[in-house]
Amino acid sequence: MAKSLDVDKLEHEVKAVYRNVARAPDGEFHFEMGRPLAERLGYRSEELEWAPEEAIDSFAGVGYHFDLADLRKGEDVLDLGSGSGMDVFVAALHVGESGTVTGLDMTDEQLANARRLRDEMGFRNVTFERGYIEDLPFEDETFDVVVSNGVINLSAAKDRVFEEVRRVLKPDGRLALSDIISERRLSEGIKTDADLWAACIGGAEQVDDYASLIETPGFELAEVRDNPQYEFTSEQAQGACQKYGVKSISLRARKR
Repeated sequence: MAKSLDVDKLEHEVKAVYRNVARAPDGEFHFEMGRPLAERLGYRSEELEWAPEEAIDSFAGVGYHFDLADLRKGEDVLDLGSGSGMDVFVAALHVGESGTVTGLDMTDEQLANARRLRDEMGFRNVTFERGYIEDLPFEDETFDVVVSNGVINLSAAKDRVFEEVRRVLKPDGRLALSDIISERRLSEGIKTDADLWAACIGGAEQVDDYASLIETPGFELAEVRDNPQYEFTSEQAQGACQKYGVKSISLRARKR
């Protein structure tokens, strides 16, 4: 009998990883974190000056996509898997006080840290909600833009994620994200290993399949670019990069 992915174990493993990120951002992980990573990915100095330092220290994104998002003053933005909150704070800079930014995460420790930083820094147009990206706790057509950074690959139901994103976007709404994909389809052994999913490897969708997952619910994919400046740090991840072409991309799409 073919082995299947243990989704409950996957959630447990992912929460454990990012609980540790929240508690000890200077620990050892399979991915790089912090300001040097953010700068190399393309975050601008004024964006990093705006975000709380502690949020930057715990930043674990895989790319930069705010140029693709083209956020405007007064827009309402949702960040899927907001983690440390850095991208939420950066988005708040772009939309201004007349806009709003909502971060969604499933890890209590990440949410607690992000909310504390929000309150300490006085961000009045920022909220952080607990929830799952496959079942968004928001009304239809709530947001102008949805962003996400290195998170959707962790979901075992990516089709549901993109259906939900389309549902909560306003007409002609925009999606801009960075994520981990693969040039070649992963083996079943890797795809059913929850530990490798939590390491941002097992859930890497083949790039053409990833594009189809976005386009099927009703998005027009406008641009996809590689992020060669992003590198995995563990030997296990580097091996997958070499064998299957696992890599980071950023993209933008528009709701049809």
